[in-house]
Amino acid sequence: MSPRQITVLGECVADAFTEPASASNELALRVLPGGGPANTAVALARLGTRARFLARLSGDVFGRLFRAHLEASGVDLSDAVAATEPSTLAVAELDAHGQAAFSFHAQNTADWQWTPHELAGVDLSGTSCLHTGSLALVREPGAAAVEDFLAGASAEATISIDPNVRPLLVHPDVYRARLHHWCSLADILRLSEDDLHLLLPGAGPEEACDLWHAAGARLVVITRGADGALASLDGERVAVPAVATRVVDTVGAGDSFTAGLLHHLGARGLLGGRLAALRVEEVAEAGRFAARVAALTCSVVGPNPPWHDQLAQLATADHV
Repeated sequence: MSPRQITVLGECVADAFTEPASASNELALRVLPGGGPANTAVALARLGTRARFLARLSGDVFGRLFRAHLEASGVDLSDAVAATEPSTLAVAELDAHGQAAFSFHAQNTADWQWTPHELAGVDLSGTSCLHTGSLALVREPGAAAVEDFLAGASAEATISIDPNVRPLLVHPDVYRARLHHWCSLADILRLSEDDLHLLLPGAGPEEACDLWHAAGARLVVITRGADGALASLDGERVAVPAVATRVVDTVGAGDSFTAGLLHHLGARGLLGGRLAALRVEEVAEAGRFAARVAALTCSVVGPNPPWHDQLAQLATADHV
């Protein structure tokens, strides 16, 4: 277990999945707690890392669901804000391969209303890594406050960012305009191959890694679904194979990969500061562990990451 906590900042989203209805003029939805940062915080806590989640949690029915889910997973909510605004809702439709297409209901919801005052009192002295990303970094009015918080936190903690591009809600140009600045803040940049295609159309993974290294990110990890992941530490590359599993859906797989990566690095005392002691062999080991965590998430419905003792289902030579 990591001796220092990982703090995650970002949104909770009610993920509603369509199900067969009893009548042709009805739509049945099954609602699960989700949202990229929330999924990562849950996965970290279930793996055994002390995980704190900075969130703005509504008091509505979805907000109560989020809070119960996070607390049941062992996530520290002591610095969460009790928000008066409603929760964010995303309706997901799955294709034959378990890939989800989301439509968002996110206008003026709680997640995007961060103020500098709400973040000013957060104590990061016990935090080895601050992770954020997704919509919290691009949705105003809170995005600017989150960026400023990251800049201040970088003096004490490793900064990890997952852009998690949502083009139906925020145009990719908004992400592109801010990505260079995020790389200047981030020590770790984790994103999917889909994100890469949206952010740098026509660029290959290696070219993208070099561009983001030049902007400041030391470790870049691009997850590629069934093709595994590419990790690049200051330009030194390593390919991480995917773990074979029966895919139910891929919702939350990238978030679980990020949690596995951070958990593994944190458990070995490699987080904190600018990753000066990190070696590419340690990145490869962490990536293999993260791939196992993501595979288990894909084997169940929705963003439901595994607990540490479930990892024995996909036992390998990697141990935590």
